[in-house]
Amino acid sequence: MKSVGIICEYNPLHNGHIYHINKVREIFPDHLIILILSGNFTQRGEVSLINKWKKTEIALNYVDLVIELPFVFASQSADLFAKGSADILKALNVDALVFGSESDDVNRLKKLAKITESKKYDNLVKKYLDEGLNYPTSLSKALKTIGGEVIDTSNDLLGFSYVKELINTNIELVTIKRTNDYLSKNLDHFITSATSIREGLKKGINIKKYVPSISYKYLKKVKFLDDYFDLIKYKIISEDISKYQTVDEGIENRLKKVINGVDNVDELINKIKTKRYTYNRIKRMLVHILTGFTKEEAKNIKTKYIRVLGFNNKGQKYLNSVKKKCSLPIITTFEKNNDLLDIEARVSDIYNLIKKDDNLSEHEHKPIH
Repeated sequence: MKSVGIICEYNPLHNGHIYHINKVREIFPDHLIILILSGNFTQRGEVSLINKWKKTEIALNYVDLVIELPFVFASQSADLFAKGSADILKALNVDALVFGSESDDVNRLKKLAKITESKKYDNLVKKYLDEGLNYPTSLSKALKTIGGEVIDTSNDLLGFSYVKELINTNIELVTIKRTNDYLSKNLDHFITSATSIREGLKKGINIKKYVPSISYKYLKKVKFLDDYFDLIKYKIISEDISKYQTVDEGIENRLKKVINGVDNVDELINKIKTKRYTYNRIKRMLVHILTGFTKEEAKNIKTKYIRVLGFNNKGQKYLNSVKKKCSLPIITTFEKNNDLLDIEARVSDIYNLIKKDDNLSEHEHKPIH
Protein backbone atom coordinates (compact mmCIF):
# COMPACT_ATOMS: atom_id res chain seq x y z
CA MET A 1 0.00 0.00 0.00
CA LYS A 2 1.52 3.31 -1.12
CA SER A 3 1.24 6.44 1.01
CA VAL A 4 1.60 10.20 0.72
CA GLY A 5 2.21 12.58 3.61
CA ILE A 6 0.82 16.03 4.42
CA ILE A 7 2.36 18.10 7.24
CA CYS A 8 -0.24 20.42 8.72
CA GLU A 9 -1.61 22.45 11.61
CA TYR A 10 -5.25 22.80 10.50
CA ASN A 11 -5.87 25.82 12.69
CA PRO A 12 -8.60 25.54 11.48
CA LEU A 13 -9.10 23.16 8.57
CA HIS A 14 -10.49 25.42 5.82
CA ASN A 15 -11.39 25.43 2.13
CA GLY A 16 -7.75 25.83 1.10
CA HIS A 17 -6.85 22.66 2.96
CA ILE A 18 -9.66 20.77 1.21
CA TYR A 19 -8.30 22.06 -2.10
CA HIS A 20 -4.85 20.79 -1.08
CA ILE A 21 -6.17 17.35 -0.09
CA ASN A 22 -8.15 17.04 -3.33
CA LYS A 23 -5.03 17.92 -5.35
CA VAL A 24 -3.08 15.27 -3.44
CA ARG A 25 -5.74 12.68 -4.32
CA GLU A 26 -5.63 13.85 -7.93
CA ILE A 27 -1.85 13.44 -8.11
CA PHE A 28 -1.72 10.22 -6.07
CA PRO A 29 -5.13 8.56 -6.59
CA ASP A 30 -4.07 5.16 -5.27
CA HIS A 31 -2.19 6.38 -2.21
CA LEU A 32 -3.27 6.43 1.41
CA ILE A 33 -3.04 9.95 2.90
CA ILE A 34 -1.17 10.39 6.20
CA LEU A 35 -1.33 13.64 8.16
CA ILE A 36 1.47 14.76 10.45
CA LEU A 37 -0.56 17.09 12.65
CA SER A 38 0.49 19.76 15.15
CA GLY A 39 -1.38 19.43 18.42
CA ASN A 40 -2.68 22.06 20.83
CA PHE A 41 0.03 24.64 20.02
CA THR A 42 1.45 25.41 16.60
CA GLN A 43 4.65 26.42 14.85
CA ARG A 44 3.55 30.04 14.45
CA GLY A 45 3.21 30.42 18.21
CA GLU A 46 -0.56 30.08 18.13
CA VAL A 47 -2.92 28.23 20.41
CA SER A 48 -4.95 25.72 18.42
CA LEU A 49 -8.50 27.05 18.11
CA ILE A 50 -9.82 23.60 18.98
CA ASN A 51 -8.04 20.66 20.59
CA LYS A 52 -6.06 18.09 18.63
CA TRP A 53 -8.67 15.34 19.08
CA LYS A 54 -11.37 17.47 17.48
CA LYS A 55 -8.93 18.39 14.70
CA THR A 56 -8.30 14.68 14.17
CA GLU A 57 -12.02 13.91 14.06
CA ILE A 58 -12.52 16.58 11.40
CA ALA A 59 -9.49 15.48 9.38
CA LEU A 60 -10.61 11.84 9.22
CA ASN A 61 -13.48 12.95 7.00
CA TYR A 62 -10.83 13.57 4.32
CA VAL A 63 -7.71 11.49 5.09
CA ASP A 64 -6.81 7.99 6.28
CA LEU A 65 -4.35 8.32 9.14
CA VAL A 66 -3.47 11.12 11.59
CA ILE A 67 -0.14 11.12 13.45
CA GLU A 68 0.79 13.65 16.13
CA LEU A 69 3.78 15.91 15.68
CA PRO A 70 5.09 16.15 19.26
CA PHE A 71 4.95 19.56 20.94
CA VAL A 72 8.75 19.67 21.24
CA PHE A 73 8.87 19.94 17.42
CA ALA A 74 5.47 21.49 16.65
CA SER A 75 6.18 24.67 18.65
CA GLN A 76 9.66 25.32 17.24
CA SER A 77 11.27 27.13 14.31
CA ALA A 78 10.85 25.82 10.76
CA ASP A 79 13.98 23.65 10.76
CA LEU A 80 13.06 21.76 13.95
CA PHE A 81 9.40 21.57 12.92
CA ALA A 82 10.51 20.03 9.63
CA LYS A 83 12.97 17.65 11.28
CA GLY A 84 10.35 16.13 13.58
CA SER A 85 7.89 15.77 10.71
CA ALA A 86 10.49 14.27 8.38
CA ASP A 87 11.60 11.74 11.00
CA ILE A 88 8.03 10.46 11.24
CA LEU A 89 7.56 10.32 7.46
CA LYS A 90 10.80 8.38 7.04
CA ALA A 91 9.97 5.95 9.82
CA LEU A 92 6.54 5.28 8.29
CA ASN A 93 8.21 4.67 4.93
CA VAL A 94 5.93 7.07 3.04
CA ASP A 95 6.36 7.31 -0.70
CA ALA A 96 5.76 11.05 -1.13
CA LEU A 97 5.28 14.38 0.63
CA VAL A 98 3.07 17.11 -0.83
CA PHE A 99 3.35 20.64 0.54
CA GLY A 100 2.11 24.07 -0.45
CA SER A 101 4.52 26.75 -1.62
CA GLU A 102 4.39 30.17 -3.21
CA SER A 103 6.92 29.39 -5.96
CA ASP A 104 5.57 25.88 -6.74
CA ASP A 105 9.10 24.95 -7.87
CA VAL A 106 10.46 21.94 -6.01
CA ASN A 107 13.53 21.67 -8.25
CA ARG A 108 14.53 25.21 -7.28
CA LEU A 109 14.13 24.33 -3.60
CA LYS A 110 16.26 21.20 -4.10
CA LYS A 111 18.99 23.20 -5.84
CA LEU A 112 19.09 25.72 -3.03
CA ALA A 113 18.95 22.98 -0.38
CA LYS A 114 22.19 21.56 -1.76
CA ILE A 115 23.86 24.91 -1.02
CA THR A 116 23.14 24.48 2.70
CA GLU A 117 25.47 21.47 2.81
CA SER A 118 28.49 23.75 2.28
CA LYS A 119 30.67 25.31 4.97
CA LYS A 120 30.48 28.63 3.12
CA TYR A 121 26.72 28.71 3.66
CA ASP A 122 27.07 28.02 7.39
CA ASN A 123 29.65 30.77 7.75
CA LEU A 124 27.51 33.30 5.91
CA VAL A 125 24.40 32.53 7.98
CA LYS A 126 26.46 32.95 11.16
CA LYS A 127 27.87 36.25 9.84
CA TYR A 128 24.40 37.67 9.16
CA LEU A 129 23.07 36.46 12.50
CA ASP A 130 25.99 38.16 14.23
CA GLU A 131 24.98 41.37 12.44
CA GLY A 132 21.63 41.20 14.23
CA LEU A 133 19.45 39.78 11.45
CA ASN A 134 16.83 37.10 12.16
CA TYR A 135 17.35 33.54 10.97
CA PRO A 136 15.01 33.55 7.93
CA THR A 137 16.63 36.75 6.61
CA SER A 138 20.14 35.40 7.25
CA LEU A 139 19.25 32.19 5.42
CA SER A 140 17.84 34.10 2.46
CA LYS A 141 20.84 36.43 2.21
CA ALA A 142 23.28 33.49 2.33
CA LEU A 143 21.40 31.72 -0.48
CA LYS A 144 21.38 34.94 -2.51
CA THR A 145 25.13 35.38 -2.08
CA ILE A 146 25.98 31.80 -3.08
CA GLY A 147 23.16 30.77 -5.42
CA GLY A 148 21.84 34.08 -6.69
CA GLU A 149 18.29 33.40 -5.47
CA VAL A 150 16.32 34.14 -2.33
CA ILE A 151 13.62 32.35 -0.36
CA ASP A 152 11.60 34.92 1.53
CA THR A 153 7.97 33.74 1.59
CA SER A 154 6.46 31.79 4.48
CA ASN A 155 5.55 28.52 2.79
CA ASP A 156 8.62 28.42 0.57
CA LEU A 157 10.75 28.77 3.72
CA LEU A 158 8.89 25.92 5.41
CA GLY A 159 8.99 23.81 2.25
CA PHE A 160 12.70 24.53 1.96
CA SER A 161 13.14 23.05 5.45
CA TYR A 162 11.23 19.92 4.39
CA VAL A 163 13.41 19.57 1.29
CA LYS A 164 16.63 19.90 3.32
CA GLU A 165 15.48 17.05 5.57
CA LEU A 166 14.26 14.74 2.80
CA ILE A 167 16.39 15.52 -0.26
CA ASN A 168 18.65 12.51 0.29
CA THR A 169 15.80 10.03 0.82
CA ASN A 170 13.56 8.08 -1.55
CA ILE A 171 10.54 10.20 -0.62
CA GLU A 172 9.14 12.03 -3.65
CA LEU A 173 8.72 15.77 -3.02
CA VAL A 174 5.81 17.55 -4.68
CA THR A 175 4.58 21.14 -4.29
CA ILE A 176 1.15 22.64 -4.81
CA LYS A 177 0.83 26.33 -5.66
CA ARG A 178 -0.48 28.49 -2.82
CA THR A 179 -3.63 30.23 -4.05
CA ASN A 180 -3.81 32.94 -1.37
CA ASP A 181 -1.61 35.22 0.74
CA TYR A 182 -0.77 33.18 3.83
CA LEU A 183 -0.30 36.30 5.98
CA SER A 184 -3.39 38.15 4.78
CA LYS A 185 -5.87 39.07 7.49
CA ASN A 186 -8.63 39.87 5.00
CA LEU A 187 -11.52 37.50 4.33
CA ASP A 188 -11.66 38.21 0.60
CA HIS A 189 -12.14 34.90 -1.18
CA PHE A 190 -13.70 31.44 -0.86
CA ILE A 191 -10.17 30.12 -0.27
CA THR A 192 -8.57 32.36 2.34
CA SER A 193 -5.77 32.06 4.88
CA ALA A 194 -6.06 30.48 8.32
CA THR A 195 -4.75 33.81 9.64
CA SER A 196 -7.72 35.68 8.18
CA ILE A 197 -10.17 33.10 9.57
CA ARG A 198 -8.67 33.39 13.06
CA GLU A 199 -8.86 37.19 12.81
CA GLY A 200 -12.46 36.91 11.70
CA LEU A 201 -13.32 34.70 14.65
CA LYS A 202 -11.66 37.17 17.03
CA LYS A 203 -13.81 39.96 15.63
CA GLY A 204 -17.03 37.95 15.69
CA ILE A 205 -17.29 37.78 11.88
CA ASN A 206 -19.20 34.85 10.40
CA ILE A 207 -16.57 32.63 8.72
CA LYS A 208 -19.00 29.88 7.65
CA LYS A 209 -18.33 30.15 3.91
CA TYR A 210 -14.55 29.83 4.34
CA VAL A 211 -14.52 26.43 6.05
CA PRO A 212 -16.24 23.09 5.39
CA SER A 213 -19.37 22.48 7.45
CA ILE A 214 -17.63 19.76 9.49
CA SER A 215 -15.08 22.38 10.65
CA TYR A 216 -17.62 25.13 11.23
CA LYS A 217 -19.63 23.21 13.80
CA TYR A 218 -16.52 22.94 16.02
CA LEU A 219 -15.68 26.64 15.82
CA LYS A 220 -18.36 27.88 18.21
CA LYS A 221 -16.01 27.79 21.21
CA VAL A 222 -12.39 28.56 20.35
CA LYS A 223 -9.18 29.60 22.10
CA PHE A 224 -6.55 32.24 21.35
CA LEU A 225 -3.17 32.99 22.92
CA ASP A 226 -4.68 36.13 24.47
CA ASP A 227 -6.94 33.89 26.58
CA TYR A 228 -3.75 32.77 28.36
CA PHE A 229 -2.24 36.25 28.66
CA ASP A 230 -2.71 36.55 32.43
CA LEU A 231 -0.94 33.20 32.91
CA ILE A 232 1.93 34.34 30.68
CA LYS A 233 2.10 37.66 32.51
CA TYR A 234 2.21 35.92 35.89
CA LYS A 235 5.11 33.70 34.80
CA ILE A 236 7.09 36.61 33.34
CA ILE A 237 6.64 38.62 36.55
CA SER A 238 7.30 35.82 39.04
CA GLU A 239 9.88 33.50 37.47
CA ASP A 240 13.37 33.37 36.06
CA ILE A 241 12.14 32.96 32.49
CA SER A 242 15.64 32.68 31.01
CA LYS A 243 15.41 28.91 31.60
CA TYR A 244 12.69 28.54 28.98
CA GLN A 245 13.32 27.53 25.39
CA THR A 246 13.88 30.44 22.93
CA VAL A 247 14.21 33.02 25.72
CA ASP A 248 17.68 34.12 24.62
CA GLU A 249 20.16 36.98 24.53
CA GLY A 250 18.73 38.84 27.51
CA ILE A 251 15.27 39.35 26.05
CA GLU A 252 13.88 38.22 29.42
CA ASN A 253 14.96 41.60 30.82
CA ARG A 254 12.99 43.47 28.18
CA LEU A 255 9.95 41.28 28.85
CA LYS A 256 10.08 41.99 32.57
CA LYS A 257 10.56 45.71 31.94
CA VAL A 258 7.44 46.15 29.80
CA ILE A 259 5.07 43.43 31.06
CA ASN A 260 3.21 45.58 33.60
CA GLY A 261 2.41 48.19 30.97
CA VAL A 262 0.65 45.91 28.48
CA ASP A 263 -2.74 44.19 28.46
CA ASN A 264 -2.53 41.65 25.64
CA VAL A 265 -0.18 39.62 23.48
CA ASP A 266 -0.04 42.08 20.57
CA GLU A 267 0.86 44.99 22.85
CA LEU A 268 3.63 42.92 24.45
CA ILE A 269 5.09 41.78 21.13
CA ASN A 270 5.02 45.28 19.64
CA LYS A 271 6.94 46.58 22.67
CA ILE A 272 9.82 44.14 22.25
CA LYS A 273 10.01 42.97 18.63
CA THR A 274 13.07 43.90 16.57
CA LYS A 275 14.49 42.84 13.20
CA ARG A 276 16.14 39.97 15.10
CA TYR A 277 13.07 39.00 17.13
CA THR A 278 10.20 38.59 14.68
CA TYR A 279 6.52 38.49 15.61
CA ASN A 280 6.24 34.70 15.25
CA ARG A 281 9.51 34.06 17.06
CA ILE A 282 8.26 36.02 20.06
CA LYS A 283 4.90 34.21 19.98
CA ARG A 284 6.72 30.86 20.06
CA MET A 285 8.75 32.14 22.99
CA LEU A 286 5.57 33.11 24.86
CA VAL A 287 4.16 29.63 24.24
CA HIS A 288 7.33 28.11 25.69
CA ILE A 289 7.05 30.33 28.76
CA LEU A 290 3.36 29.47 29.16
CA THR A 291 3.93 25.72 28.88
CA GLY A 292 7.13 25.66 30.94
CA PHE A 293 9.14 24.17 28.07
CA THR A 294 12.74 24.57 29.24
CA LYS A 295 16.05 24.71 27.43
CA GLU A 296 17.06 21.60 29.33
CA GLU A 297 14.03 19.72 27.97
CA ALA A 298 14.81 20.98 24.46
CA LYS A 299 18.40 19.71 24.52
CA ASN A 300 19.11 17.03 21.94
CA ILE A 301 15.45 16.34 21.29
CA LYS A 302 14.81 13.45 18.94
CA THR A 303 11.79 11.59 17.64
CA LYS A 304 11.20 8.58 19.89
CA TYR A 305 7.81 7.28 18.81
CA ILE A 306 4.94 7.60 16.33
CA ARG A 307 1.75 8.46 18.18
CA VAL A 308 -1.49 7.66 16.38
CA LEU A 309 -4.30 10.19 16.91
CA GLY A 310 -6.80 8.56 14.57
CA PHE A 311 -7.37 6.35 11.54
CA ASN A 312 -9.98 4.85 9.26
CA ASN A 313 -10.04 1.22 8.10
CA LYS A 314 -7.53 1.93 5.35
CA GLY A 315 -5.25 3.69 7.81
CA GLN A 316 -5.49 0.80 10.26
CA LYS A 317 -4.45 -1.67 7.54
CA TYR A 318 -1.50 0.52 6.68
CA LEU A 319 -0.37 0.67 10.31
CA ASN A 320 -0.55 -3.11 10.54
CA SER A 321 1.48 -3.46 7.35
CA VAL A 322 4.33 -1.16 8.46
CA LYS A 323 4.46 -1.91 12.19
CA LYS A 324 7.14 -4.60 12.02
CA LYS A 325 9.51 -2.69 9.74
CA CYS A 326 8.92 0.78 11.21
CA SER A 327 12.09 2.23 12.72
CA LEU A 328 10.16 3.88 15.57
CA PRO A 329 7.62 2.34 17.96
CA ILE A 330 4.02 3.04 16.95
CA ILE A 331 1.95 3.85 20.02
CA THR A 332 -1.82 4.09 20.47
CA THR A 333 -1.90 4.33 24.27
CA PHE A 334 -0.17 6.81 26.56
CA GLU A 335 3.11 5.51 27.99
CA LYS A 336 4.40 6.67 31.36
CA ASN A 337 8.03 7.62 31.99
CA ASN A 338 8.51 8.85 28.44
CA ASP A 339 9.97 12.36 28.55
CA LEU A 340 8.33 13.59 25.35
CA LEU A 341 4.93 12.21 26.35
CA ASP A 342 5.30 13.68 29.84
CA ILE A 343 5.80 17.08 28.22
CA GLU A 344 2.78 16.41 25.99
CA ALA A 345 0.62 15.66 29.03
CA ARG A 346 1.73 18.84 30.83
CA VAL A 347 1.15 20.97 27.74
CA SER A 348 -2.35 19.55 27.26
CA ASP A 349 -3.21 20.20 30.90
CA ILE A 350 -2.14 23.84 30.48
CA TYR A 351 -4.10 24.10 27.22
CA ASN A 352 -7.20 22.89 29.09
CA LEU A 353 -6.87 25.47 31.87
CA ILE A 354 -8.74 27.98 29.70
CA LYS A 355 -12.21 27.29 28.23
CA LYS A 356 -11.89 23.62 29.08
CA ASP A 357 -13.47 21.57 26.31
CA ASP A 358 -12.10 18.12 27.03
CA ASN A 359 -12.93 16.06 30.10
CA LEU A 360 -10.38 13.36 29.31
CA SER A 361 -6.74 13.63 30.37
CA GLU A 362 -3.98 12.99 27.87
CA HIS A 363 -3.51 9.57 29.48
CA GLU A 364 -7.13 8.59 28.86
CA HIS A 365 -7.43 9.46 25.19
CA LYS A 366 -7.47 6.66 22.63
CA PRO A 367 -7.07 7.05 18.86
CA ILE A 368 -10.22 8.11 17.01
CA HIS A 369 -11.57 5.45 14.68
